[in-house]
Parts: sequence; C-alpha cells; structure tokens
Amino acid sequence: MNTTNINQQDFYAWTQQQISLLRSRRFNEIDLEHLIEEVESMGNSELRELEYRLTVLLMHLLKWQYQANLQTRSWILTIKEQRRRIVKRLQQIPSLKSKLNEVIADAYDLARGDAADETGLSESTFPIECPWIYAQIVDMEFWPK
Repeated sequence: MNTTNINQQDFYAWTQQQISLLRSRRFNEIDLEHLIEEVESMGNSELRELEYRLTVLLMHLLKWQYQANLQTRSWILTIKEQRRRIVKRLQQIPSLKSKLNEVIADAYDLARGDAADETGLSESTFPIECPWIYAQIVDMEFWPK
C-alpha cells in the first residue's frame, strides 16, 4: 500500500510512517505533498482556534456593554476564561502575534453578528470596527461601559 492510500484510509498510521521515514532520514520516501498539506493545516488550526476564542470573547464584551442590565456570572466566567486562554495561546505560539490585528478584525466581524443574534439587537447597534485594542480585550480589569 502506498503512502497516499494510507493517508486516505488511516491517518494515524500515515503519520507514524512519515515520522519513521523522517527519523531514519529516508527523505526520498516521504509523502511530501501530503506532509506539507498537513503541516499547513496544523498551523491554520492554531490560527482558527485563536479566532474562535477572540470571537467568543468579543461577543461577550459586546453583550456586556450593550445589555448591561442582563450581565451574568456566566458572562464574567466566559470573558475571563477566553482572556486567559488567548494570552496563554499567544505565549505558547508567539508567531501568531503577527496575525493579531487581522484575526481581531475577522473575529470582531463574526462577534458582531453573533451578538446581534444572541441579544436580538440589530447588528447596526454595534460599532462596525472593533472598539477595543488588544491590550483592553485581554485585560482582566477591563469591562466595557
């Protein structure tokens, strides 16, 4: 069975085979095309996780600001958890910082729609661009008014 078939049928077996080939320096046998795709996918998944966490956080910050009368302990816990996880992720993978402005803009766009859906408010209620800088977004003492 060639490496392409293994990749399609049993991903774990394929990864183990590629690791073995790399360790034994049998580079000419590596399934290079698929290996490149998988490494690229791994990097993109880290970026997607950051965007997801920022989306959740920004949505809750919008709800916090625009529905102050409905603030709950659950919102506080979600905001704090996402802040901690975002900061930790950027400590673990500092190269993601180079994409931070782009990811915040994308996450905020999603958060606006999600906040509108959850609150029942019009999306136009919320600013078109993110009203907070990264330092505020992850600051445990910052709560929008």
